[in-house]
Amino acid sequence: MNSIDYWNDLEELRRRKPLIHHLMNFVAMNDAANITLALGASPIMAHAAEEVEELVSIAGALYINIGTLDREWIESMLMAGRAANKNGVPVLLDPVGAGASRLRTETARRILAEVEISIVKGNGGEIMALAGRSGLTKGVDSLGEAEMDVVDLVAREFGATTVATGPVDHVSNLKQRAEVMNGTPMLQLVTGSGCMLGSVMSSFLATSRDPFKAAIEGLVAFEVAAETAVEGSDGPASFKVRLIDEVYKLNKDSFARAKVRIL
Repeated sequence: MNSIDYWNDLEELRRRKPLIHHLMNFVAMNDAANITLALGASPIMAHAAEEVEELVSIAGALYINIGTLDREWIESMLMAGRAANKNGVPVLLDPVGAGASRLRTETARRILAEVEISIVKGNGGEIMALAGRSGLTKGVDSLGEAEMDVVDLVAREFGATTVATGPVDHVSNLKQRAEVMNGTPMLQLVTGSGCMLGSVMSSFLATSRDPFKAAIEGLVAFEVAAETAVEGSDGPASFKVRLIDEVYKLNKDSFARAKVRIL
């Protein structure tokens, strides 16, 4: 995408080191923190209702990931989201497992209704669940790919730049649409790879404040790193370690591998 200067934007991110406030699941929390640091931003993982409003006020972006849910966490997510809106902090929502249970789907839709979300990012099944299509998830895994018309539907209903990941990633804010064709199937074998992508995308969002641009930058940076990481890896475990290293090693030449099409 010629209008995006990936390298200069990444250099700016690394210079500013924005604080990314994560409210996210236990399964991927450590990996998300490490990928955020490797990219050049600064992570904090804080869920307590007593401090989320204070912390989000100094953050560059808020990343809400609903992978771990209970009543207290849901309230913290809503409090943090409202505080982010009040303080002009952009919010990324990852509706992990939407469609797998009523709690997850209703929580995601409630956050979207009560908080101004800059980016909603999910796999195909999760985005289809938000669009009212059911039966397309197995736990937190997608059983289908969301086409652009479904992505448009979610973007229209909730007023957020919407990202559906898959073999081809679809991005839409209704005014602009793009497809990103980077990545590797090995990402499907690493728990929390989508959560790590959310951290990378949130870091770009904190820097650019342009949700459509940040979504594409996050996808490209994470997925070109994954393409390099899979070369020479022996399986999912070594791939994950190499992925964090390759995010750390991203440079100007890395982005020559970007495969982005504007529709």
